[in-house]
Amino acid sequence: LNVTEEKFVLDTLAGCIEYKSLLDVVVNAFFVRDGRYCLISERNLYVVICYLATFQLEELGLQLFSRIVKSLDTAKMQKFLRFFFNALYLNTWIKDEWSQFYDSLYVKENWIDPLLRWQPKVQQLIGQLTDKLSNRTTTGKTSTVTQPKEFNLTVPKPRAIPIPLPIPTLEKMQPVPSSTYKPPKEKKQLEEIKRKNWRKAEVTNADQFRCATMKPEKGEVCYKILYYLKIPQYEDENLLEYLKISHSMDNIPIKLNAAAILREGALYQRKMEQELKRIENLLQGAGDPSEFLEWQKQMRGKDLEEQLAETECRRLQGKLSHEEAVLAHQNVIQENKKKADLMREEKAELMHQYAEKRLQEQKEVRELVEQVVEGRKNAKQAKIKLQKYKQQIVQEVCEENRELLRQALEEEEEKLRKRYELIQQIRAIESLPSLRHKFVDLTETGGHGLICEMSIVELRERLALLREAQKAAEEEKRDQIIQEKQAKEQLLLDKLDQISLFRAELGRAAALKSEEKKQKSQSGERPVKDERILNLQKKIIEKTMERKKQAGLL
Repeated sequence: LNVTEEKFVLDTLAGCIEYKSLLDVVVNAFFVRDGRYCLISERNLYVVICYLATFQLEELGLQLFSRIVKSLDTAKMQKFLRFFFNALYLNTWIKDEWSQFYDSLYVKENWIDPLLRWQPKVQQLIGQLTDKLSNRTTTGKTSTVTQPKEFNLTVPKPRAIPIPLPIPTLEKMQPVPSSTYKPPKEKKQLEEIKRKNWRKAEVTNADQFRCATMKPEKGEVCYKILYYLKIPQYEDENLLEYLKISHSMDNIPIKLNAAAILREGALYQRKMEQELKRIENLLQGAGDPSEFLEWQKQMRGKDLEEQLAETECRRLQGKLSHEEAVLAHQNVIQENKKKADLMREEKAELMHQYAEKRLQEQKEVRELVEQVVEGRKNAKQAKIKLQKYKQQIVQEVCEENRELLRQALEEEEEKLRKRYELIQQIRAIESLPSLRHKFVDLTETGGHGLICEMSIVELRERLALLREAQKAAEEEKRDQIIQEKQAKEQLLLDKLDQISLFRAELGRAAALKSEEKKQKSQSGERPVKDERILNLQKKIIEKTMERKKQAGLL
């Protein structure tokens, strides 16, 4: 390259680095829209063409720019120039994106307007490239048609008829053993044990549900009570006679819940103790607590009214605080509007300072590019020295690797030799004859020298004694469980009798109490509103009116 060409190349490189942000906007959009199938490695080519068309077209002229474009790939240049010199793209998104980096007026006057002036002439260049592509495609389509030829295949010889193989004879199978169709002995033993246990359970559980059965006399009394109480389901005399006969014919046992019976019995027992204690206190001269209970009921009513009034006050206070919060929010909005106006003025001043700072940075970048170009010239000599130094290091590392590999081989040979000697010793030991049959005497001990040693025969005898003791303990435990069950059943029967008596007495007391309640007349007073509630309601109305006035001003 001569001095002029070298200067042109350096200026182009410096310009591409300086306006990298602007060029990246166009090239990235090209790869997204029209250049989806272009190679990423050709990106720098499009960056250079974009720089020349935007910043150097006035200096180069259309003729020199056309020579540069035609020296490159025709299809790629035609596609990129058609995309870049689109008037709609230049006036819309390219202008908006460049205005984010520089002032919009500066972008329009210095870059967009010159491109639009050159656009008709560049369109002629694009048309020439299109014609060149069409001529290339028309000449490339004509091609000779391949004429297929028949293959010269060898005629195969006829196959010989194969000799049939002899039919193999099947070996005689062994018959199925007779034990396959017989059930195992263990299954019979298990069924026999189950049958014995079932018989024992039937004997012990014969009277298990006796507490759940109702005696005929009790059933008849219950149905008589239901009939005389005029319950609709039991008013028919024929039904009562039928129920008597059915209860006398078959008495069906029903399983009751023992926990429920005991719980209800304990409840009635506790109530009876409390009643006896109250009667004893009255006999000793204690007063009747009915007046105290009435006074307590009135005081509870007053406490409930006060709680309701307090709840209403809290609700109204919450509503009042909501109205005050809305007013405060409206005041904050007005203050924010004033702050926003001040921030806009500060932002305009900062943008002016930022533009001056960007101009200073551009000058510094140009100086830096010049320094980088000078540094690259001095970098070649340093690169040669570094290459020689690396070659020397590689030779030293190769010698060290050879020495280490030789030592590793010697160590591996030594390990293999020791392993071979050890295998020979093991094989010699294995070749010695050994006793394979050992005779066992079940009456002898192991001979380990322990106090608790015993022979297998003695061990079996002790196990038999333990099994007998375990069976005796199980029988004793079973008898104990049966006795406990019978005692529990008797307790449940007694509790049932006690519960039936208490239920009858409680039913009579409840009937008397309901009649007394019907005779008493209740008079209710209309609650008077609290003064605090009235004051809070007035304040809420005033705040609501004030909020509506503020909303009208906004």
